Amino acid sequence: MTTEAPNDQSVDARAVAPDGAVLTAQEVEATLTAGLAGRFSGQRVLVLIPDHTRTAPVPQLFRLVTEILGDAAQLDFMVALGTHPPLPTGRLHQLVGIDAHEAATRFRHVGILNHAWQDDDQLVTIGTITDEEVRSVAGAVWHPSLAGDLPLRLNRAALDHDHVVIVGPTFPHEVVGFSGGAKYLFPGISGPEMIDVSHWLGALSGVVATIGVADTPTRALVHAAARHLPTPTTLVGLVVTGEAELAGMFVGGVEAAWREAADLSSRLHVTYLDRPVQRVLSMAPPMYDELWTAAKAMYKLEPVLAEGAELVIYAPHLSEVSRVHGADLAKVGYHVLPYFLEQWDRFAHVPRSVLAHSTHVRGAGTFTDGVERPWAQVTLSSQVPAAECEALGLGYLDPTGVDVSEWEGRLDEGVLVVPRAGETLYRLRR
Repeated sequence: MTTEAPNDQSVDARAVAPDGAVLTAQEVEATLTAGLAGRFSGQRVLVLIPDHTRTAPVPQLFRLVTEILGDAAQLDFMVALGTHPPLPTGRLHQLVGIDAHEAATRFRHVGILNHAWQDDDQLVTIGTITDEEVRSVAGAVWHPSLAGDLPLRLNRAALDHDHVVIVGPTFPHEVVGFSGGAKYLFPGISGPEMIDVSHWLGALSGVVATIGVADTPTRALVHAAARHLPTPTTLVGLVVTGEAELAGMFVGGVEAAWREAADLSSRLHVTYLDRPVQRVLSMAPPMYDELWTAAKAMYKLEPVLAEGAELVIYAPHLSEVSRVHGADLAKVGYHVLPYFLEQWDRFAHVPRSVLAHSTHVRGAGTFTDGVERPWAQVTLSSQVPAAECEALGLGYLDPTGVDVSEWEGRLDEGVLVVPRAGETLYRLRR
């Protein structure tokens, strides 16, 4: 482990555990103290955190950050939900590891808030990324569906505070390459415009070309947007291993600390296979409580799928596709990217974030002469009924009939089982 005190470098404090080890509680506290203590005395501080669909020791960090920033004039935590459903008060308390009594006593001075991406009263415009800039960032993957200036609307809390602190993990990510960092601003607490454009740009780039790559068009767009925020911002970039243990922490400037976190993530969160696989049982954990997030069990495995392979998203706890976007997905279904691009007039009215999710789940493929040919079959094994899966364009497998042991130990046959799928990326050795 190494820990550095704040200085004039871009990363003020860092801690990295030795290979195969994790940071101790003392090391975590020392790193946060070195990076944050005494910097925000008398200031209003907004801390952005992930929701329950991201693995991180949020309760531990909530208590530490609250104590370390005890000299702040105002301290609020906001869940960077993007379009994820808001959490009721009890779930907010559970997320940060406190009960109602603690919320009313020890932490009564701390705000715990949801972002509301569709509430115009919560959003404020901080700038614009011009059509020309979007074209430049998109480069070779630009498509007319990206045309137009992009207004940058952000939760006004980011301007109503004197400093923003982002506390969030970094994993390989299907839209931006690696998650974390400025993504907690855009699209984490942004308006729908950036949510749509960023996800659609990721779709145009493709999962396999994006996931696990640090420098992607979407990451460039996110950083360009974040530079419009006038409020000073500090990142506590986390690299998580195991259930919710920390292998690394990087505190400092958003872009610099994120890049170090992404570098460590690239070494810890990627598993390599020697050859493509024909069948995958990708087991989505309970933290993914709708297909909108459980689909990560597909994204992280697509790079190792052989042509004609079948990937089963095994999520027996899951009962719905999306509480927010389910109606739109029911209308369009799941399709490969060319299916939408070749018929853009039919789908231009659909939120591009919905279309992006659709293409990410369906994976790569072609659409020629009206015939759609996906690279692989995606099957859902959950409480979502067979008829609904068929209408969406997905296969169905009754979860009650799945015997995991029948899948295990057969990698030499091209059969792969992935427990707790969704955060570790699988790639082929080159």
